[in-house]
This record gives sequence, structure tokens and C-alpha cells, in this order.
Amino acid sequence: MAKQKRGEPGQRQLRVGEEIRHVLSEMFTRGDVHDAALSGRMITVSEVRMSPDLRHATCFVMPLGGKELDEVLVGLKRAAPYLRGEVARRVRLRLAPELAFKADQGFDHAERISSLLNGVNDKN
Repeated sequence: MAKQKRGEPGQRQLRVGEEIRHVLSEMFTRGDVHDAALSGRMITVSEVRMSPDLRHATCFVMPLGGKELDEVLVGLKRAAPYLRGEVARRVRLRLAPELAFKADQGFDHAERISSLLNGVNDKN
């Protein structure tokens, strides 16, 4: 068995984070969240990072096209208690984790790398 390095998430953290990601993604896809800032928006949940004690979940999200990100984050913060209840109902945990939503910067990072690589290809 491989030894876990310090600071790296354990298997349980990864598994629970992935389950929560699936639940949230399904809810956003089906339109189960009734908030004016979120209705009719496609929201991608790219990752959920769990704290070691599984009491806190940081959910990295991005609306389709990255449009009106701040408004979506405010709506998600308002909807967090409802989402927490649904996560508790659908994922078997002793305690439902507190949900915090953050913008996923991975899309911006990937776009920046792509443009840098395209710039190098254009010069050749």
C-alpha cells in the first residue's frame, strides 16, 4: 500500500468529494435549485475538496462561458443551506459538510496555456 504524503487528501476525502460533486452537478443540471441568480444557468462543478475531518467542502464551480460569475457565486452562497441539506440526504455521512463555493480558475489557466502554446506554434 502506498504511503500518503502530508497535505495530500486521503482516499476517503477524494471519494466523498467526488460523491458531493456528482450530487451538485446533477442538481444544477436538473434545475433543482430555485434561486433567481441560478435559474436557467448551466453550472459546472469541476472539483470538490474536502477537509480532513469531512466537515467542510470547497466546491469549485464555473457557469457556462464564465458569464456573470460573481452573481452565480452570490446565488450559490444563498442556496448553500438548501444544497447542504440535499447533500446530506443523498450522500451517507454522519455530518453534512458546510459548503463553500469558489470560482474554478482552472479554465482560465488552461486557456492561458493554450494561447501561449499557440503563440509559440505561430512563430515556427
